[in-house]
Amino acid sequence: MINLEQSLPKEMLRTNQAGAYHCTTVVGCNTRKQHGLLVIPMPGRDYRPAVLLSSLDETVIQHGAPFNLGLHRYQGGVYSPNGHKYIREFDCESVPRTTYRVGGVILTKEKIFISKENRILIRYTLLDAHSPTTLQFRPMLAFRDSNELCVENDALNTECGEVPNGVSCCLYDGYPTLYMQLSRKPEWVYDPHWYKGLEYVKDMDRGVPYVEDLWVPGYFQVPIKKGESVIFSAGVSEVSPRSLSSMYQREIEGRTCRTSFYNCLKNSAKQFYYSAPDGKEYMLSGYPWGKVLARNTFMSLPGNTLAIHHRKDFENIFGTAVEALKHYMDTGEVSDMIQGIDLPDIPLWAVWAVQQFAKAEGADAARKLYLDTVAEIVDWIIDDGHPNLRLTDEGLVETEGASTPVSWMNSVLDGRPVLPRTGKLVEFNALWYNALRCVASLAEGRADMAERAARWTEKADLMKEPFVDTFLNDSGYLYDYVNGNYNDLQVRPNMAIAIGMDYSPLDRRQRKMVLDVVTRELLTPKGLRTLSPKSYGYRPAYLGSPREREEALHQGPARPWLMGFYAEAYLRVFGMSGVGYIDRMLIGFEDDMSQGCIGSLSQLYDGNPPYSGRGAISHATNVAEVLRTLRTLKRFDQPVTPNRQ
Repeated sequence: MINLEQSLPKEMLRTNQAGAYHCTTVVGCNTRKQHGLLVIPMPGRDYRPAVLLSSLDETVIQHGAPFNLGLHRYQGGVYSPNGHKYIREFDCESVPRTTYRVGGVILTKEKIFISKENRILIRYTLLDAHSPTTLQFRPMLAFRDSNELCVENDALNTECGEVPNGVSCCLYDGYPTLYMQLSRKPEWVYDPHWYKGLEYVKDMDRGVPYVEDLWVPGYFQVPIKKGESVIFSAGVSEVSPRSLSSMYQREIEGRTCRTSFYNCLKNSAKQFYYSAPDGKEYMLSGYPWGKVLARNTFMSLPGNTLAIHHRKDFENIFGTAVEALKHYMDTGEVSDMIQGIDLPDIPLWAVWAVQQFAKAEGADAARKLYLDTVAEIVDWIIDDGHPNLRLTDEGLVETEGASTPVSWMNSVLDGRPVLPRTGKLVEFNALWYNALRCVASLAEGRADMAERAARWTEKADLMKEPFVDTFLNDSGYLYDYVNGNYNDLQVRPNMAIAIGMDYSPLDRRQRKMVLDVVTRELLTPKGLRTLSPKSYGYRPAYLGSPREREEALHQGPARPWLMGFYAEAYLRVFGMSGVGYIDRMLIGFEDDMSQGCIGSLSQLYDGNPPYSGRGAISHATNVAEVLRTLRTLKRFDQPVTPNRQ
């Protein structure tokens, strides 16, 4: 902990499942502008996160001597006040717990978010002290968009209101009032200052603005005796100080301890849940800059809900997402909240999500809840309902992606896709074949759907041979996309999605050929590379300026979520003999629980050793697909049918 080279890259994330979060490094030094002690979604600003309380500096005072426990980086690379040197232990099994030792003083700090409420509680407990001790708390305020920076200005409101055991303040119009209160009556000293020139080293490395000024209105001061605790609360509503202790206890009792790989991922999965003020449930794509994205929602739903036995959350979130999809199907209008609902593969991923529900909860439950929905989606595609997903004469689907990205490989430079994947995309067609077979299977026994089911089966039969002829090449792998006479030869992981579907146009021998190429050229301990090192333009590291990172995004870095489809394909080819191999492959992710964002998985990893994490610190699809793979292994007590078609 006292070695900043080791501790600063490690980050902690806590959320309230309603869009608010707390995120910083394990030593409490903010290293990116999205870090903050209390970051909340702003209803009047399209629910974009806003950093209200950036940090809280604690000071231990004994015999009139102050010992500041805070840590910040200022311009010139200067760290101050170096409070990390007092840290003796850090534990995050239940809640983040830091133990400080200052001479004869031993103090613990524990942080917890209140579920579905924009409030963070910090409990300080004095374990030992040989003389009278006073604690001082100095809040550093930002009141800004999480993707912007604050600079010294005269527009802020410097007034602080008095509330029970604390103060309230609101620096700018349009922001909620922040209430800072303690469980015991403190002394509030109004001592306003700008703290200037704080540096965020992660932003500096990314080549974006990284220097900020923060406003400190004053400080709280409260005496504390050995064995006593005091709780600090920061929220957007006033609270009774007497209730803080019981509120803290109630919240901590419902926590799952991070004592295993599975428990870490389970906690991480629940952090992506988002309950909006209107009561609707969503799935965030990641932190700290994630949004509600249609593709990520459907892709991550099975793993982040069903794999941790949260069926009701699947139903709620899927219901919200499919409502937006149906609205688009009926009117052509897109959702304000769920971005990308109009992309051509979204209905295909929606059917895939229902298929995973059927596998986890039973076909009867899926048939009862979702058969009519997926049937409507498939018929809508067949009837050319989607403006950018067209059926060809041979039964394949094609899309226009030369001018605007349409797949998950969606990096853009100068208004144009970095990868202009257009025409017949391999994963789109695999998803379409799988969707036809899936809905036909769910419709079995429904007399009123017999004619439609026969139509779906006919469509699947029609495209099976053309799929193989179009995508499978003489080198034993699948073209990434085919556009007219152009066959994209680059070895990319979208073929793993194709062979990882429950229903595939490829037979077992063909799947194995493709699987061998994926294993040989794309597999890493952190997932599948987005491009083979043998391919032209391979760039394994997501580093440099924003332009350089956008160029590299899908040119080599590995994605953990692709392991879910790789594992499905491997188990279908090798059956029980492949269980041990896939289990060993997950070790690479288990090791990551103590790196990057503690207990979660980063957005992407370098394609070459040591496979460092990059991008968003916690990513929904990555957590989801590793959880789905764990569930598959746990329930794999019978050999998988190798040639399921």
